[in-house]
Amino acid sequence: MAKARQSLPRTAAAHAILIAYTVIALFPVFVVLINSLKSRRAIFAHPLALPGPGTFDLIGFQTVLNQGDFLLYFWNSLVVTVVSLAFVLLFGAMAAFAVSEYRFRGNLLLGLYLALGIMIPIRLGTVAILQMMVAAHLVNTLLALILVYTAQGLPLAVFILSEFMKTVSADLKNAGRIDGLSEYRIFFRLVLPLVRPAMATVAVFSMIPIWNDLWFPLILAPAEATKTITLGAQVFLGQFVTNWNAVLASLSLAILPVLVLYVLFSRQLIRGITAGAVK
Repeated sequence: MAKARQSLPRTAAAHAILIAYTVIALFPVFVVLINSLKSRRAIFAHPLALPGPGTFDLIGFQTVLNQGDFLLYFWNSLVVTVVSLAFVLLFGAMAAFAVSEYRFRGNLLLGLYLALGIMIPIRLGTVAILQMMVAAHLVNTLLALILVYTAQGLPLAVFILSEFMKTVSADLKNAGRIDGLSEYRIFFRLVLPLVRPAMATVAVFSMIPIWNDLWFPLILAPAEATKTITLGAQVFLGQFVTNWNAVLASLSLAILPVLVLYVLFSRQLIRGITAGAVK
């Protein structure tokens, strides 16, 4: 009882800190959104003011929709992000289950190897990755981006999910084996439902780098048919002239999927973060 009473204030404090950080993190998003609805003069004259009758202007959104194939860029980003996240969660959870569940020689070294990508950025291997994609004839394809982003997200997924899977009751898994469940059914039916907060945490933290990435789309898929939304927005950035209305409008549209994902997984995300804070 005493431990339970002590954990309640700590949980409330963790929730309050997370909410405060969320407000701070969303403030730049709020600034981008309100400025995307204002005229160019109002953006520079009063950047923190809300759009009013004299400053409201949709010229940025009109430019974005009329110049370039923005809907195609949006669709490419959506396909790459969703498929990459599905692979990261599936393969990351399977690898984390194997590392946390089975004891064998080299178990610790294998776990460290799988998590090594957290310390070594994947961008250091850009030249080698480009050479492999050229040899495999995957340049200017969405599959190239999906493969790279899956490899990029797996280390963090394995690192987080393996720690959560170690807390799943061994008696529950052994009871499933006694009932005749295979290891695959134990994994999908017993373990995965219990680590949903961790899965949501991995999904949110993996989605943002994928959706906002400019480096690999510029190198691996710069063709018009495979441009992502981040790369497509660069058309409004010039060396001497920048269309700030169009830039802010495109960024506002690009932010929407991230906000939707956060709203859908916010409860699971908070549970996943606070679970580690109150252990």
